[in-house]
Amino acid sequence: MDSITIGLMGLGVLIFLIAIRVPIAYSMIVVGGAGIALLNGPMIVMSQLKDLAYGQFSIYDLSVVPLFVLMGAIASRSGLSADLFRAANAWLGWMRGGVAMSAIAACAGFGAVCGSSLATASTMGRVALPELKRYNYSPKLGTGTIAAGGVLGILIPPSVVLIIYAIIVEANVVTMFKAAMIPGLIAVLFFILTILIYVLISPQSGPKGESASREEFITATLNVLPVGLVFGVVIGGIYLGFFNPTPAAAVGVVMVAIFGLVRGQLSLEDAREALLETARTAGMIYLILLGAELLKIFMSRGGVPQAMAEWMANSGLAPMTTLLVLLFALILLGCLMDSLSMILLAIPFFWPVLVEMNGGDFVSAADSPFGMDTEDLKIWFGILALIVVELGLITPPVGMNVFIISAQSRDVPMRDTFLGVLPFFGAEIVRVAVLIAFPALTLWLPSVLSG
Repeated sequence: MDSITIGLMGLGVLIFLIAIRVPIAYSMIVVGGAGIALLNGPMIVMSQLKDLAYGQFSIYDLSVVPLFVLMGAIASRSGLSADLFRAANAWLGWMRGGVAMSAIAACAGFGAVCGSSLATASTMGRVALPELKRYNYSPKLGTGTIAAGGVLGILIPPSVVLIIYAIIVEANVVTMFKAAMIPGLIAVLFFILTILIYVLISPQSGPKGESASREEFITATLNVLPVGLVFGVVIGGIYLGFFNPTPAAAVGVVMVAIFGLVRGQLSLEDAREALLETARTAGMIYLILLGAELLKIFMSRGGVPQAMAEWMANSGLAPMTTLLVLLFALILLGCLMDSLSMILLAIPFFWPVLVEMNGGDFVSAADSPFGMDTEDLKIWFGILALIVVELGLITPPVGMNVFIISAQSRDVPMRDTFLGVLPFFGAEIVRVAVLIAFPALTLWLPSVLSG
């Protein structure tokens, strides 16, 4: 049996294990380890494991992951989410559909200090769902808005998944953070426009809220300033070159903790729970990273990524068609697994295909079919990939954000929540089309800030 056949069989076994709900980290470790043993012998596996974990986990860029996770865990316990929603509601709540628009704005703001879509959906669900119910919003629009708003946490910097993507393709984390900003703001705009169109078609679905008094407006706005300060110091410091991501994340943790303590919202028990949550989440991420590295070694030795790149290059498909096929495949994968697992599993296969279609690692923009060199391509593709990975969080049958919101709204059938996210799914497809048609929306800010 040749090595490519063994590699393809390994992929089949991996998909089977994922389908029967074996944790993705264990699935990749088992398949990767067994595959290397079949190709090179069991002693090679033992030799790999001797220093593989250290080699993976000692990467400096990975040190930012637990810090951003901790910042989000503390932020969710420090009252930031409630302050964000109250401020957004004071600004937008008086409009028809305004409370739902406020929830989207608050999700974006919380995502900017959290970096996790699941945490954003869970935290904002607890804050915004009672208000949406109080103003008699339709269950579909209410739950669909929060589930869709949660996906903003994965793209608006800081984003853990964005960091992992950058490490896989050897991109600069800071450059990826810069590239994500404009597409993230476009998502917020498109989601708000989606709600506006929704309530124009079905006015009873999103009644007007109450107009805030002058005092309430000022108070709500002042209370949200700490969030802007944290975002400005952390992300602004990264963009302007004052910090690398790791020290910026450490500064963010301290600022969020001080804010929670000053407000009296962060107790010792809250801090303990935040640390435990960070340990669990970071441990899970690192274990998945270890499994992904074992799987990558197995597949590389089996020649599967190389064969896939060669097959796609010889398929006769245009480069842009190939890109669309890969993005569609990511949407399908989102029906089976979480966003981090998708990035770790798919990108090592998909990225070599795009490099091959683009003309190799050292192609110039003038000679590239995509009109960009390899460095720009990895940035552009990364943002597109993360957007379609977002869709997996609201796509059945997995739809993790939908499950989280359904657990918080047990009186709303899950079917209604999935129907409620459909308009936002359409808005995301439009956003992907816009970013494909206009790559400058992704590449302009990194070029300006780098210049």
